[in-house]
Amino acid sequence: MTPQIEAFLEMMAVERDASPHTLAAYGRDLADAESALTSDGGLMQAPAEAVEAWFADLSRRGLSAATAARRRSSVRQFYRFALAEGWRADDPSRRLDAPRQGRPLPKSLSRDEIDRLLAAAAARDAAAGLRLVALVELAYASGLRVSELLGLKVEAVRRDPAYLIVRGKGGKERLAPLNPAARAALKAWLTARDARRKPEAPDSPWLFPSSGRSGHLTPRRFAQLLDEAAVAAGLDPARVSPHVLRHAFATHLLEGGADLRVVQTLLGHADIATTQIYTHVATDRLAQVVQQNHPLARDE
Repeated sequence: MTPQIEAFLEMMAVERDASPHTLAAYGRDLADAESALTSDGGLMQAPAEAVEAWFADLSRRGLSAATAARRRSSVRQFYRFALAEGWRADDPSRRLDAPRQGRPLPKSLSRDEIDRLLAAAAARDAAAGLRLVALVELAYASGLRVSELLGLKVEAVRRDPAYLIVRGKGGKERLAPLNPAARAALKAWLTARDARRKPEAPDSPWLFPSSGRSGHLTPRRFAQLLDEAAVAAGLDPARVSPHVLRHAFATHLLEGGADLRVVQTLLGHADIATTQIYTHVATDRLAQVVQQNHPLARDE
């Protein structure tokens, strides 16, 4: 990694409050471009033709349109930073056109499938079952991102709140609701969590503690637990993930008649266009219900 890339990443961390995941993605994207442009002097010396050739080659390498779009964004932001710092007098990425990409509909689960997943989670042994039920209920009741969910502090739920204050992307705070089922699951998990703690050991600050380096349950481990519960529930594990629970939260709200702006606020989306994708999922589901249940829609 060149000093210029390191300086760019440091700026993104300090001035833009970019998350570690975002910084890692920028680092990989810029490292790829730097490596591909080595014969042209790297990012700092490559002419526009070389940068454009690198970008055109991404699709030939089999990268998806979404990945190519992210790499284009990373390189364009880097060059804007380089211009501002006076490292380059031109922007060789200015003619890079965003790749066309169809926006896939988010995966979701039906209410019945959510119930089956919860039943499978509850069937696990003692505290492990209570923890997984609490995780699923929280994710489904509040629409939290997996990083927000696993990063919850235990003190945030000690007093049985009806809402959580969540710090999401860009450091923006929002309220996340907790329904009675989620609050009941949290109470049960807190009782089991406290019973497991050794009296002489200091309590972990995390709601879902772990012995790993982060101190709390990781997204990878949560995904593994969901896979196991999905198999036990007779569901395809490929259709179940922490993010799918967030999708189900949004989709079921819209199916129930919730206002799109309200769902946008609850999800923490900066742009309502991001939220609008769920209207297609909800509409498809409602059309299916009508087709299956309306007497004039049935085939005789």
